Amino acid sequence: MNTKVKLKEVYEVKQQYKAFYTGGTIVWKPDAQQFLCLNNGTISIVSVDNLHEPVALGEQETDGEIAEDVIYTFAVSNTGNSIVSGHRSGLLKLWDGEKHTVQKMWKTVHQGPISRLVFSPTDSVIASGGSDSTIRLWDPTEQVCLGTLRGAEGLINVIVFHPDADSKIVVAVGDDTKIRAWDYESRKQVKTFEGHFSRVTGVSFSEDRTHLVSAGRDKILILWNFESQQAVKTIPVYETLESVVVLPAGLRVGGIKLKKGKVYAACGGEEGLIKVWEMTGAKIIFKQSNSLVAKAAEEGGLAITHLFYSEPHGRMAVVSADHNILVHDCESFDYVHQLSGFSDEILDLILFGKRDQHIAMATNSSDFKVYDVSTMNCRLVKGHTDIVLSLCANDRYLLSSSKDNSIRLWSFTEEPFTISCVAIGLKHTNTVGCVTLSRQGGNFCASVSQDRCLKTWKIPKKFTTEEDGELPRLQCSLTALAHEKDINCVTISPNDRLIATASQDKTAKLWDASDLSVVGVFRGHTRGIWAVRFSPVDQILLTNAADCTIKLWSLEDMTCLKTLEGHDSSVLRVEFLTNGMQLLSAGADGLVKLWSIKTSDCVQTLDKHDNRVWALCVTRDESMFYSGGSDSQLIQWQDVTESKRQQELDQRKDTLLQEQELSNLLSERKLLKALRLSLNLDRPLSTLKIVNEVIRTKEQGLEDTVRKLSNDHKERLLRHAIEWNTNSKNCRPAQLALNVLLQETLAGRFQVSELNKHLEASLPYTERHFKRLTEYVKDLKFVEYSLRCMQPHAARMD
Repeated sequence: MNTKVKLKEVYEVKQQYKAFYTGGTIVWKPDAQQFLCLNNGTISIVSVDNLHEPVALGEQETDGEIAEDVIYTFAVSNTGNSIVSGHRSGLLKLWDGEKHTVQKMWKTVHQGPISRLVFSPTDSVIASGGSDSTIRLWDPTEQVCLGTLRGAEGLINVIVFHPDADSKIVVAVGDDTKIRAWDYESRKQVKTFEGHFSRVTGVSFSEDRTHLVSAGRDKILILWNFESQQAVKTIPVYETLESVVVLPAGLRVGGIKLKKGKVYAACGGEEGLIKVWEMTGAKIIFKQSNSLVAKAAEEGGLAITHLFYSEPHGRMAVVSADHNILVHDCESFDYVHQLSGFSDEILDLILFGKRDQHIAMATNSSDFKVYDVSTMNCRLVKGHTDIVLSLCANDRYLLSSSKDNSIRLWSFTEEPFTISCVAIGLKHTNTVGCVTLSRQGGNFCASVSQDRCLKTWKIPKKFTTEEDGELPRLQCSLTALAHEKDINCVTISPNDRLIATASQDKTAKLWDASDLSVVGVFRGHTRGIWAVRFSPVDQILLTNAADCTIKLWSLEDMTCLKTLEGHDSSVLRVEFLTNGMQLLSAGADGLVKLWSIKTSDCVQTLDKHDNRVWALCVTRDESMFYSGGSDSQLIQWQDVTESKRQQELDQRKDTLLQEQELSNLLSERKLLKALRLSLNLDRPLSTLKIVNEVIRTKEQGLEDTVRKLSNDHKERLLRHAIEWNTNSKNCRPAQLALNVLLQETLAGRFQVSELNKHLEASLPYTERHFKRLTEYVKDLKFVEYSLRCMQPHAARMD
């Protein structure tokens, strides 16, 4: 091994990427630069370009504890300057949109939770809909209820103000099939629209305000005449709809210009596609062809949950049931931004690109996600039909495997980033749990499956698309029935000659890559083996298992060289570091550990994950690594060993200089200046000597010096004094220091944490000193009394 290589000692968190949208209310701000998302009872404000850390409003609710006042729903004003939130406690809170502080709060009189909040077009009124079937109107400046609208049935699902501020009309929908409109000044119901057969999910006004478009779970779109309350056109769309938006005339959607005088409605639902209908002609003028939203698994299920249109920017945003936010440019209908609000369980991570510029993430989804490391902008990659389990990459290709029994080979380009599937492998008969690419030529790959087979696949230099448009098939070159139980991992050696597999049957096996003949079997683990890795420099194989151990094996004689123990739960993933001299391990206990192979010691334990850590990936220069797991967190760790070493050297240098200065001050008899420096160095013995010297020489100014000390220095002096107080020899300087510090505390110039604890520690010793000194004084008085009694007799004797 190369002894010149510097071992890593300290990793620190550089960035944590958590969920920012977990379902429920979501709002696109009027400036189209930010989304406000409901996130476990809080509001997360996330930038569209995803460059900045999300800002959180409210109290976070976790599995361990329930926050007192979580947010159920919220709304943003039309100017974007105010946010109103409805809480579990029944409070409404008005937030400043820029400073993110609560300006006002007031109690609602809804019986039960608030389900909807909406600002009026002028932001002068807030409407709140509750589970008590009522809509209440509020003045946000005075926090008073302007009125209550009754008539709806069940939970209020939709509230829409009439776009014209002068009309004073609000439209709302409950759990029934009717759309109702009220005049909110007179609080009278003025219109009722009956035509749907199931719950209405979306309502939108036309540009000329004479028509209304509604969508529902009954798979129909209805165009209403707002004045006559009659259905002008009822269109069967053959899919459950969740949202509808009327688009303005003159807009170009997918290259098609919307004509004046007609009503165009964009809608989205269970098919996961955006369709634009010309309502009067009842025909689709545009149907999305590049959707990344998966169709709902069952009839009536969710795919698209929200649809937004930003008129100033000509963009449309789609929110999927998987909590992904996709922003389209309307004219070309290409994706402008993709944001992943919630990643669920992170199953695998892989860095790829020339400078590790991209990170691919497999989650509990049939799509995997590719992030640009510098901006963390997301890109969803669609292709598999079931959950993606494993990823692998080299300089040319990315390989993925899935529960759909297939593997897919993807080709990518760097700038601009594009990725496309170039081939598919379909020979496995069960879930494909792991894949790997050859290290040198990149001309073959290997896969393992729950069908207990190990397969190698040939990767040709060029791919030609089939005539019928189907993807080319990868040619399976070799197959072996490898293990007795499910195979968890496969990896190829750095020279492409050997393949290693790890299985639930507690064994790891070594295979010849040319003919898949067994080279060796590694037995020793008492539970299933999760992963296997080749050392980058030595003839060593590494295995980690559910028996909480990591084992290093010799490839020459198949013997176990070392066993590393330290995790309290299954070791799920291990990677080599520092030319094979160190290891990074991740466990089901949520811990990531850094190991030194030479000493078999755990150098550092990183505890930031709340659950199992399934995935680790290290950058090529090993300056950083990423970890992900069941807690949906992606954490970026940075190697700070050198900076820590430098920091320690600088600190030691400063300490030596201060010690020299302290020595100089003491030799120059500058006791009070030396006191401050001694406290700065936290030296109880030096401080004691200085205070004793002050007492001996009767030097004035100790109280003034203590008074000028900082709060931290005073606290240190207090700790030192309590320590001195335990010894009767040092009781005088201790009591002197305690006296001065307690006077400072009473005067309010010294705030000390855990004062009671400090006093309790000093009281028994102080009482003992007081008792001893009292006895001493008594003895002195007795001696003095005896002398006085003896003096007359002494004079008589003279």
